[in-house]
Amino acid sequence: MTQELIFATGNANKVKEIQAILGNAYSIKSLKHIAQEQAKGAIILKEPFDTLEANAKTKAEQLKEISGQDCFAEDSGLFVNGLNGEPGVFSARYSGENATDSSNIELLLKNLKDKEDKTAYFKTVIHLIKDEQHFTFTGTCEGKIIASPIGENGFGYDPIFIANAIPQRSFAQLTKEEKNTISHRAKATALFAKHLNP
Repeated sequence: MTQELIFATGNANKVKEIQAILGNAYSIKSLKHIAQEQAKGAIILKEPFDTLEANAKTKAEQLKEISGQDCFAEDSGLFVNGLNGEPGVFSARYSGENATDSSNIELLLKNLKDKEDKTAYFKTVIHLIKDEQHFTFTGTCEGKIIASPIGENGFGYDPIFIANAIPQRSFAQLTKEEKNTISHRAKATALFAKHLNP
């Protein structure tokens, strides 16, 4: 029987990525599903900390309190070495509260323009609360930032990130299947999936 897990995100792309990796053993529901089921407005989870680990944990705990069900949260960031780790935990809102993927990329490229070190890495932390127990899974993907966006796939900073594992193309030029073999989220989710389906 398919088990339900609630994912502390409103990002449909992230839900699709993780569902594809987990397969049919689990059905992933998003914050939107829970808000509809409980006839609530949009559920806003606070993520006030300066590490991915702390933010993922607090989001999972908030969702557990709201839903009463097994759930997990994920926090991801792009860490650019030439910018002392920016944007990091602020990746989604790097260019302000009304940030878009395009505005974030534009600001990042502007800030990195005169820096020699373009190396960077993506990192994902997944925090699971299942049967009242807490578990954490981490994945990283090393690469570099390129001078201008290339590619139409993916989301976020994908058009300006080239992974060391596939150096010929940006993340946004990879197919979903290719990205799911090397990405930070895929690595963290693989550990997550192995725990759920040992």
